[in-house]
Amino acid sequence: MVDTELGRLTMVADGSALTAVYFPHHWHLPPETEYGEPTAADDPVFVQAARELDEYVAGDRREFDVEIATSGDDFSERVWAMLREIPYGETTTYGELARRLGNPRLAQRVGQCVGRNPISVIIPCHRVIGADGSLTGYAGGLDRKRRLLEIEEPPEVSDARLF
Repeated sequence: MVDTELGRLTMVADGSALTAVYFPHHWHLPPETEYGEPTAADDPVFVQAARELDEYVAGDRREFDVEIATSGDDFSERVWAMLREIPYGETTTYGELARRLGNPRLAQRVGQCVGRNPISVIIPCHRVIGADGSLTGYAGGLDRKRRLLEIEEPPEVSDARLF
């Protein structure tokens, strides 16, 4: 467990690579037996990840430098790679990701992969919204998803909001 500006997060690493960032009450936690040996929160990977997450929340970081590694099936890896391509401050839809994969009928399967993203925020699954522009499910909760999207809002958009 590592304390960040986003709250207390469970982080998992394998050597020098961050392999998971989970919010409290995350939907799809792996079994604790897959976490490996408990490591102190002062581990360099966790320190770097927490620092970069805090800089992101403060608006001082748009991209993450911490080394990451995922280990999903081929389809999940393709979806997670596409999530990393969504530019800061922009959103896309599950359907658009499915279309980019070559089959718009894969939107639900894309959504399942997005929901199982093991490295929250750093792999920006919060940038995926519903086809109608609505905020859809987020393992960290919709309030947190809204907050992450607000962090990335261009100033002209946030300044135009009435409240």
